[in-house]
Amino acid sequence: MPGRGLGGAVPAGGLALLLAPGLLSPGLRASVLPTAGPLTLAPALEAAAAPALARSRPAVPPRPGAGPVVKRAVDVVGAAIGLVLLLPLLLVIAVLIKGDSPGPVLFRQSRIGLGNRPFRVWKFRTMTCCENGSVVRQARRDDPRVTRIGRILRRTSLDELPQLVNVLLGSMSLVGPRPHAVAHDAQFTGTVARYADRHAVRPGITGWAQVRGCRGETPNAAAMQRRVDLDLAYIEHWSLLLDLVILAMTLREIFRSQAAY
Repeated sequence: MPGRGLGGAVPAGGLALLLAPGLLSPGLRASVLPTAGPLTLAPALEAAAAPALARSRPAVPPRPGAGPVVKRAVDVVGAAIGLVLLLPLLLVIAVLIKGDSPGPVLFRQSRIGLGNRPFRVWKFRTMTCCENGSVVRQARRDDPRVTRIGRILRRTSLDELPQLVNVLLGSMSLVGPRPHAVAHDAQFTGTVARYADRHAVRPGITGWAQVRGCRGETPNAAAMQRRVDLDLAYIEHWSLLLDLVILAMTLREIFRSQAAY
């Protein structure tokens, strides 16, 4: 039987769900070996050539069935286990941040989440500043604001670990569209097709866009359109298996990505 997702029916058959129409942007190809082999995905499109996939999709339908309940249960259990197991690492990171530069260990910033509602996201501080106003400058390569420890944390995404608390509080999910600063939401809502439709689900610590190479700076609307296209594909083809695949792919992306800085 086909599974029901947050946005509709999803093909069954293990990793074959990644071949669901629309899950990959136009120009991308995916193939699954006849047996239980590894998933092969073509390289991501260049951000400068943003596809028009999101513009052609119908509006995201209401989330049916027990999918949201199951997803929330997995989030709570996963976040609780993660915080317990990672507690020694979190304490070590906190000590390193405190000894590396003056300022708080944690950085809280207003972002937009489920239902277009604002919330405070938690991160380890990686910069000498803590911007949270009407103007928020994205981190760039060799950004002088990033601390020595911060560069390591950002490249490995360890700065995102405090967001496990956000997951427990219900403002975030383990997997979903990455939340953006309020200032960036205001900027891209008017320039990126269906940008606000990302708020149909809880934002995630990781997401389909991130494991498809969309990490780091989004310097223009074309780069953000690429992320939105992938976020909407995730919402429309969600399944619990897809979340598990994304979590596994996230570990690979952390060790190979050069886009996070």
